Amino acid sequence: MSKPLRIGLTGGIASGKSTVSDMFADLGVVVIDTDLIAREVVQPGQPALIEIRSFFGDSVFNDNGTLNRSALRQQIFSNDAARVQLEAILHPLIQEETIQRINAASGSYVVIVVPLLADSPLLEHIDRVLVVDCDEATQIERLLARDAETEDQARRMLAAQASREQRLQIADDVIHNNSTIEAISKQLSAIHDRYVALANLPAS
Repeated sequence: MSKPLRIGLTGGIASGKSTVSDMFADLGVVVIDTDLIAREVVQPGQPALIEIRSFFGDSVFNDNGTLNRSALRQQIFSNDAARVQLEAILHPLIQEETIQRINAASGSYVVIVVPLLADSPLLEHIDRVLVVDCDEATQIERLLARDAETEDQARRMLAAQASREQRLQIADDVIHNNSTIEAISKQLSAIHDRYVALANLPAS
């Protein structure tokens, strides 16, 4: 095994990835979250922001020059071409920064949070895939409470990602998140012990 062991954490939108990644961080595990890196690369002054303005125009920006995420979200989840263009701008930058942080990480294992891991080149840099899984009805309920303005928009957000089946096909480990925090914590504790043990296996 490479050291540290590289764990790719993925799951559908509103599946509970942030809850799980926070639990890993509480255990002292290094967590690299590509969603956070995505926010960093669109801060004012970053080259990606200029490209986004060039393609999407001023309508996805606030008056202070920062990105209006709600306006951008509405565009990309109602227009596949716009979503593909945004990914073409952001994904190479996110991938480059993520790989740098993976190479700099220490500890028995590192968790790399990648929402779209099933379709990502970052999959080549992962030793094991951990999927946070829940049913679609739960995802929609959470999206309506958090991100989506309508059920139709929530369903478009789900459709823009890999399917539940595709995620589970690449999974080495699964955390089921349809119930309580306590249930997730119990599953994660067992997985943590497994990863520490795997990381400490002698190289073959």
